[in-house]
Amino acid sequence: MSSSPSPLEEKSPPFLSSSSSSSSSSSSFASSPLHSLRLFLTVPPHSVPFFNSLLSSFPPFPLKLSLPFFLAALRRFPSLRPNLLSYNLLLKSLSPYSVTTQLHILHYEIPRRGLKPDAYTYSTIISSLATLGRTSDAVSLLHEMLLDPSISPTPAVFNPILSSYFRSGDTKSASKIYKFMLLKGCKPSLATYNTLIHGLLINGRANATSAVLRQMSLDGLKPAAHTYGAIAHGLVNLGRPFDALKVLDQMSDSDGVKPNEFIYCSIINGFFKNGKPDQAIRVWENMVSNGVRPNTVLYSALIDGLAQHGQMEEAEGAFRKMTNDNCTPNLMTFSSLIKGYFKAGKMTRALDTWRDMVDFGLNPNKILYSILIKGLCDDGRLKDGMMVWKNMLSKGCEPDLIAYSSMIKGLFDNGLINGGLRLYYDMLARDDMAPDIITYNIIFNGLLKHGDVAQAMNLLAKMLDFGCDPDLCTCNVFLRGLKEEKRREFLEGLVVRLCRRERFKSAGEVLGVMLGRFIAPAKPVWEMVVKGIFRRKSVWRSIDDCWSAIWGS
Repeated sequence: MSSSPSPLEEKSPPFLSSSSSSSSSSSSFASSPLHSLRLFLTVPPHSVPFFNSLLSSFPPFPLKLSLPFFLAALRRFPSLRPNLLSYNLLLKSLSPYSVTTQLHILHYEIPRRGLKPDAYTYSTIISSLATLGRTSDAVSLLHEMLLDPSISPTPAVFNPILSSYFRSGDTKSASKIYKFMLLKGCKPSLATYNTLIHGLLINGRANATSAVLRQMSLDGLKPAAHTYGAIAHGLVNLGRPFDALKVLDQMSDSDGVKPNEFIYCSIINGFFKNGKPDQAIRVWENMVSNGVRPNTVLYSALIDGLAQHGQMEEAEGAFRKMTNDNCTPNLMTFSSLIKGYFKAGKMTRALDTWRDMVDFGLNPNKILYSILIKGLCDDGRLKDGMMVWKNMLSKGCEPDLIAYSSMIKGLFDNGLINGGLRLYYDMLARDDMAPDIITYNIIFNGLLKHGDVAQAMNLLAKMLDFGCDPDLCTCNVFLRGLKEEKRREFLEGLVVRLCRRERFKSAGEVLGVMLGRFIAPAKPVWEMVVKGIFRRKSVWRSIDDCWSAIWGS
């Protein structure tokens, strides 16, 4: 074999350039595969089974150890001949963000070794594509696999595509893939049915899940804890926590299926989100009485719910109970407490909790920095907020949308208009972030308070060009800042601009604001909105969606 580097090695600089261990906390996690690597490189014989067993010992990601190990082994031992299992283990260990490398392995490295990919090979890469939202590419790869008659499709190939379609709200495409799966003779697994049930529920198709459960029973599959968990989670997302609570009764009637922490966590979260903290606490007490031991996730959910409803004494009691039960608090636990203290106006306790978190050995993330910056700026402590902002940047932590909006509001409230606008343009310069309507409303309010109507109008035009539509707050901010004789002209102009961009729903909402203010729109403005909303195709599409929702088809 030639000693020249393989194309796989040449096309993988991002993975090879990263360090094998990113922090002291991860070094212990990686010590076992690193020790295995040293053994492999020093102790003969170097057989393929031994090589594969070492590959399987590597953690998948974020540590990128498997590819450097794979390439180093091939360079050190030219006689080593990886088999298909070797490549499948390598593919599985790579992050979905390494899908380009995965596709290169599939289309070049595996055939170069005289090997043929199997269903597991394809399912791994399809899962990566679906995770990244590249569903059409995942479907294309599925069709490529089906061109090989020697490969029998498995549910693991279809499930990621189903899940991706449901995440994007495309239930029709998910239905087509499911029917295509049946057409190809692939029998759905329990995981397939769990994906279908959860996907239908998160898309508001609760009525259709009964048909899925019936088909599941006909296929001889019994609902497992994951199935009930998917149902409970979906019902909670639909705002139906009491129906989710009935799932616990259904589980008690089933043979050998007991509620787990995931199901209880979903229901408790659901009651808190629906403004029923007392009911959430009753579910918690019922959970403990049934012998389910709370873990860190459950305690964090309880503390977060209590803090959101201003019950900080109860949240503190839950935190003490959590530590007494030897459950380690995480960043979510501390962020819930800090946010709750800020909301309750207890600035000192919020800052003390922040220090406790740092003393506990936890490094704050951008969510926690955002909570602290927002709390300080809302309390009028702009200088402290700016110090936290600089500290966050010095730690290499990028601000999120909430942090930007909070700082912009703090700067505008203190009359620092140019500073707030600079942060706004910093947001626009970032590829991974765009201002939302809340950010724009903060800027509009600040500019109009200082009488800069022209700048506010210019930013409104930019906002519309960026695809961000105004809301009720936007209209009210401008109506407060404009003279009375200019209000009709502004609202009608906003309606016309939205209609020209074919955003008729938002135009109709602005029209509703006009009517609520007893401002009668001109006849052409009325006609423009009505014609846009009641276009023939849109009406029939809405009717079809209604029938689909009624019949669950």
